[in-house]
Amino acid sequence: MATSEPQRATDPEEPSVEISAPEVTSTEQYVKHPLQNRWALWYFKNDKSKSWTENLRLIAKFDTVEDFWALYNHIQQPSKLGFGCDYCLFKDGIKPMWEDDRNKLGGRWLMTLGKQQRHNDLDRYWMETLLCLIGESFDEASEDVCGAVVNVRPKGDKLAIWTGNCQNREAIMTIGQQYKERLNVPIKALIGYQSHDDTSSKSGSTTKNMYTV
Repeated sequence: MATSEPQRATDPEEPSVEISAPEVTSTEQYVKHPLQNRWALWYFKNDKSKSWTENLRLIAKFDTVEDFWALYNHIQQPSKLGFGCDYCLFKDGIKPMWEDDRNKLGGRWLMTLGKQQRHNDLDRYWMETLLCLIGESFDEASEDVCGAVVNVRPKGDKLAIWTGNCQNREAIMTIGQQYKERLNVPIKALIGYQSHDDTSSKSGSTTKNMYTV
């Protein structure tokens, strides 16, 4: 995969962002609430005629609560995307690919959803995932978070939170436990953490879990 800077999405089928400024009726509305980090939302459309990097498009960046909701409310929900499409929300400066220096030693908490969950749970899970990230919901372990990805697939959609160091067990377990609780996943339903190295070099259809919660 190349790592050149993707161009902004121009495909009419891809998510577009047209955010109009609301009328300001008081000086208090001028004040936005800053986030701890600046974030970038990416969109991947699986066009077989293009390279992987050409299919990855930067939609927008934001660093305030108000700009996040303006963006979120103007794009399609994951359940409305076509098969093979992804959304990726990553800290600004980290590209949503294994090869990025901030990702290559890390891994991901991965949750696979059943087909029926696309209509029942997917959009809610994705919104909660975004709020966990921008709200720094994992306390000090939030520093280890690189981003999150939702994959829309025919056999079952996937949600993942990426972290920067797969050996940082304490932070990883904190993230996994709090993420599972935030999504209200049943205790008996296990989710696993996989290193990117294992995922990229796997020989079969599954990757071994380093940790589970």
